[in-house]
Amino acid sequence: MVDHTKNASGGGKPLDAKDSLCLRAPIGGWLCSIADVPDPVFSGRILGDGFAVDPTDATLRAPFSGIVTSLHRAHHAVTLRAEDGAEVLMHIGLDTVALKGDGFTPHVAEGDRVKAGDPLISFDMDVISQLVRSLVVPVVLTNGERFTLAVSGVDREIAAGDEVATIVPQGEATPSKANASEGDAVIVKVRVADPHGIHARPAGLIAEAAKSGAAEVIIRLGDRKASAASPVGLMLLGAQHNDELTIEAKGADGAEIASRIATLLGGPEVPEVSAAASAPEAVASSEPAMPEVAEAPELWGPGVAKTIDGTTASPGLAAGVSVRITSEDFEISEAGADVEQEIKELRAALKTAATDLGAKIAESKGQQAEILTAHLSFVEDPDLRDAAWTMIRDGKSAAYAWKTAIDRQVAALRKLGNPVLAERAADLEDVRRRVLAILLGVSGSATVLPDEAVIFAADLLPSQFADLDLSKVAGIVLAYAGPTAHVSILAASKGIPAVVAAGVGVLCVPDGQPVVLDADRASVRINPPEGDLADIRAAVVRRRERLAANRAATQDDCYMADGKRIEVVANLGGPADVAVALESGAEGCGLMRSEFLFLNRTSAPSEDEQYAQYQAIADGLKGRPLIIRTLDAGADKDVPYANLPKEENPALGLRGVRMSLWQPELLRTQIRAILRVKPYGQTKILLPMIATLADLRDVRKVIDAEMKALGRTAPIEVGIMVEVPSAALISKTLAAEADFLSVGTNDLAQYTLAIDRVNARLAKQLDPFHPAVLRLIQLAAEGARTHGRWVGVCGSLASFPLAAPVLIGLGVTELSATAGSIAEIKAMVRTLDMTKCKAVAEAALALESGEAVRRMLAQSWPEA
Repeated sequence: MVDHTKNASGGGKPLDAKDSLCLRAPIGGWLCSIADVPDPVFSGRILGDGFAVDPTDATLRAPFSGIVTSLHRAHHAVTLRAEDGAEVLMHIGLDTVALKGDGFTPHVAEGDRVKAGDPLISFDMDVISQLVRSLVVPVVLTNGERFTLAVSGVDREIAAGDEVATIVPQGEATPSKANASEGDAVIVKVRVADPHGIHARPAGLIAEAAKSGAAEVIIRLGDRKASAASPVGLMLLGAQHNDELTIEAKGADGAEIASRIATLLGGPEVPEVSAAASAPEAVASSEPAMPEVAEAPELWGPGVAKTIDGTTASPGLAAGVSVRITSEDFEISEAGADVEQEIKELRAALKTAATDLGAKIAESKGQQAEILTAHLSFVEDPDLRDAAWTMIRDGKSAAYAWKTAIDRQVAALRKLGNPVLAERAADLEDVRRRVLAILLGVSGSATVLPDEAVIFAADLLPSQFADLDLSKVAGIVLAYAGPTAHVSILAASKGIPAVVAAGVGVLCVPDGQPVVLDADRASVRINPPEGDLADIRAAVVRRRERLAANRAATQDDCYMADGKRIEVVANLGGPADVAVALESGAEGCGLMRSEFLFLNRTSAPSEDEQYAQYQAIADGLKGRPLIIRTLDAGADKDVPYANLPKEENPALGLRGVRMSLWQPELLRTQIRAILRVKPYGQTKILLPMIATLADLRDVRKVIDAEMKALGRTAPIEVGIMVEVPSAALISKTLAAEADFLSVGTNDLAQYTLAIDRVNARLAKQLDPFHPAVLRLIQLAAEGARTHGRWVGVCGSLASFPLAAPVLIGLGVTELSATAGSIAEIKAMVRTLDMTKCKAVAEAALALESGEAVRRMLAQSWPEA
């Protein structure tokens, strides 16, 4: 029998059975006491009272009907709130947060309504059991100050859905601790030391500390906040490793408790004391937090001279006038009218958006078409649609439901801590804006631009970029986007100078100010001296005239002034890029990034699917050379179906060819697809992240085996990427067995300079012009030359016309670049002779920095 009068706090009125909530087993297995869980946070009931199940099933199910208030980003824990407010945390296994989602498949998202028995999370028992110390599933009532849980017998076998416990309210809320709101607020800043952020264990320990004395404690992360006494609220903050938190403790024991919590989180910085607010602030609810729009910073006055530095997204020089583009604020009603009518309106808006995108895709080509195709997939995403329809059925308007469904996905992407995936969130925001505009009947008219407009914005969505009159856009300056964001890619494809990640100062520039944008140096000058402005305008005119002449001659093959042949080819991502590359003068493809076929999907592309893509590119190139790089995944390029283990340093782990050899079936399938491409001899294979001779030999064995299986006797050339210092240092050894070498300067700079290529704070220091990087390119060329092999460069350095003299002087004979830079590269190469290139290369190797190399090259070729 369940005692419904039980009250953990020792008070409150007796309750009837009708007030109770039946809690059913969320998973089948052996039911045991929470005290038996081999973890003191659970066994000590620090998170709350409950029970545990040693599972025999592999699917966690809802123990009652309610709302999902928290789904941990590692997908190992979920919190469910009942209609009466009781909150229950279910945690699959111990230390499973370290798996970062590997082996777990969530079936719900935060905010979803579920019925008892609905699947919440599935998991791979065989895999996970080998990686963690226990698969036991603790089930914990987290708000025990309001409810009491009673378990109906433990140490027995149960099936999912069996009645195992009862939750009853405690009656009147327990009064607040005396004097908790008196005195000044102690403010302590601390960075999260736990590599997995605030998950169940630290949340429970922090909550225990917060309840240990007379104090009211709030923890803030940016504009989000939660009561330190609420484990669920703390987990909903989404705090990750190294995030800065602010602890605000008010009350008699505030200083002591704040210090304890800071120690639990990772060690405080210098505490500050401020006057207490007149009234305590409300803490975060357990509903998923929606992004808030920050108040726009104050504009600078007209005529104020400023310089803004950022990161180059698209090189070039521009002079013009500032034009601010701000985000649209849609007025949205939360409450819906008629459910069926709201669903009908959303369905019609999604259909219209899909039709519009389809038309734009048909008119576009290259990277813009690929970006729009990704947007179309979001519009047609069944999970987004179903999430919106669920909210509509709960009484929300179509516009509110669609915005909220997108916002939750955007927040989830940005919480992952991966800069590349965070930038992809902008694509979701673009789709949100597009559909909302249709729902609300808002005109999508483009911004009217003056001539020579330099756009200033927090960010630009791809659809906003597409709406611009590009004939009037001289340049783009963005506060927050990164160099790999889609707007950066689009700007580069159109040859528009762009600087990104330039900070909030971008939002302070008023309209109509004279601007000089030097994207080569990632610098923006507002209201420069009139003399400087006139000189820059003249330089821009000369540059445009030169570019027009270069484009007119770009279809001819590229030879140096002394007759030396230098191939200038293009980097491609798929068949849509071929036409643009050929129009730009590409003499073939020096790097086909095959990973784009593997990303943003739940399973690997089949052999036939890959073959169709590769053959389409080969056909489009019309006999010109095609170099296909095998799958370069891992680190910032996630392919979840590869089941890569989570690593402390993923850039140093299963990346590139290591991942392919670790998952040999993926490699074999791709090799077979490449070997089928005809005509034989046009296509070559390029292997990424080769570090040792054994790497090359292992893949050669796979290629030989698959050639034999296919009955192909025609040889295929196999080259290696020089991306790690070891490959350059042993290039003579590698070149004995590789047919060619291609230098990837992005990764080579990363590993040589020990700078993470996706770390925005260090972006300016990650310089491929650095003499150390150039020295390794020289070593690679010397090693290749010993065996008569050729060396190309396919990293970002090859897309800088100014880099051509030094690369050629180092021994490079092929430059694989972005389509937009090919005409200028060819024009530069045609002015060069080998004697001067070798002299410039030797001089560059003797300099102290990449900036010094740039200065020397700029002085030698000022027009470049």
